[in-house]
Amino acid sequence: MNVLIVEDDEKILTFVAKGLKEEGFSVDTANSGDEGLYLAQINEYDIIILDWGLPIISGLQICKELRLQKNTTPILMLTAKNDIDDKIESLESGMDDYMTKPFVFRELVARINSLLRRSSYNHTDIITLDTLEVNISKRTVKRANKSIELTSKEFSILVYMLNNKGSIVTHTKLQDKVWGMSEITSSNVINVFVHHLRKKVDIEGELPLIKTIRGSGYKIEANS
Repeated sequence: MNVLIVEDDEKILTFVAKGLKEEGFSVDTANSGDEGLYLAQINEYDIIILDWGLPIISGLQICKELRLQKNTTPILMLTAKNDIDDKIESLESGMDDYMTKPFVFRELVARINSLLRRSSYNHTDIITLDTLEVNISKRTVKRANKSIELTSKEFSILVYMLNNKGSIVTHTKLQDKVWGMSEITSSNVINVFVHHLRKKVDIEGELPLIKTIRGSGYKIEANS
């Protein structure tokens, strides 16, 4: 899951980014409103965390602009403003949730997960293909009713491929969606992750699902 954090307080930015990476998220960061808006416009994120009082362009302005552009990415406002009128204004601007500083990190993660479950990206909690079953909210995977243990990266790769089943998923798309701009990795590393994922998912006795499309990327489908 890719998250964009736009926050001008360096300590808070570092704290939240580090914590979310440990939770398995791929994180991009910006410390000004103009940079945050630019990143949100050129990249696909699963969730955006905005501070209100940003330099150049406020978090509220960013939210309004993204909604005008029909960007439906879930947005969580993280701010020191705690007046009820501020909360109402932020929610009316198109914000999906609102948290005041100081905050408890565990609550932030819980709110993020709640927004992800409600977002169009996770339009269903359970995705199935042949005998493969993935529960998004519980982050569990089964094949032929047997549990499969995946790393955070493997899980993100699998979910992205399933949401694009039947289509070719390129290295570039996996880089963008799973690793993000701030964690550039090589094609060889991506190949290794997909190789490990395939060994876990395509178990003996079951139809192989993950296919390598030479020179292009990968595809997941239930065709033999």
